[in-house]
Amino acid sequence: MKRLVEDEKLDSLPENDPEAIRNRRDLRLINFFQGNYRWLGRQMKKHLLPREQGAEWGAGAGDLGKYLAENNLLPEDVRIDGWDAWSRPVMWPRDWGWEQRDFTTIDRIPYDFLVGNLIFHQFEDEILAHWGKLINQSCRLVLACEPVRRSLHLWQLELLRPFRLSPVSWHDARVSIRAGFRGAELPSKLGLSPELWDCQIHETFLGSYRFRAQRKGDVPLGQTMSEGAPA
Repeated sequence: MKRLVEDEKLDSLPENDPEAIRNRRDLRLINFFQGNYRWLGRQMKKHLLPREQGAEWGAGAGDLGKYLAENNLLPEDVRIDGWDAWSRPVMWPRDWGWEQRDFTTIDRIPYDFLVGNLIFHQFEDEILAHWGKLINQSCRLVLACEPVRRSLHLWQLELLRPFRLSPVSWHDARVSIRAGFRGAELPSKLGLSPELWDCQIHETFLGSYRFRAQRKGDVPLGQTMSEGAPA
């Protein structure tokens, strides 16, 4: 299946629209079944360093930040700023920052690490390449959970019928899968060179593309690009 980036219906809705609120409920369900928050939490607990500062791009309703803070999954004094087109959500941890902006036009990423959950797939290759240049200038760690682009996962969506996903969620889930990634596509599109970055990629049975990139020589991993599951 060729990668195809299309508009998602959620992006055209006000954040307080009833359909947007239903979509946020559906996204929590999908993240639960795929285990995205649990995996990202384990990765941050294992690979972040005390007092590092990072950002979650596409932080949305703040669910991931709330999960991390409530479960005490971050090293000492680690701070995460949320970046999104929506306003700061009530559940976002009080001591963390929030940037409401269009981050497709940014010219720097002033953070040690970057986290994305179901966000990178929404953008064309040109934007990903631009972000990659900024990541190469500053970040030492990138973590992401994205859709796997396989027909199997379009069929698996039918398993969610009993949960009565909203029409917006049904549409956007299919769009997301068609815009997802396979193999080493994401680090390649970001321009993360194997000479400079240790990358791990794992595609789960339920369609989560789990990606970790750590700059070489900063915190040694002794690993190379692999299709094995990240630890």
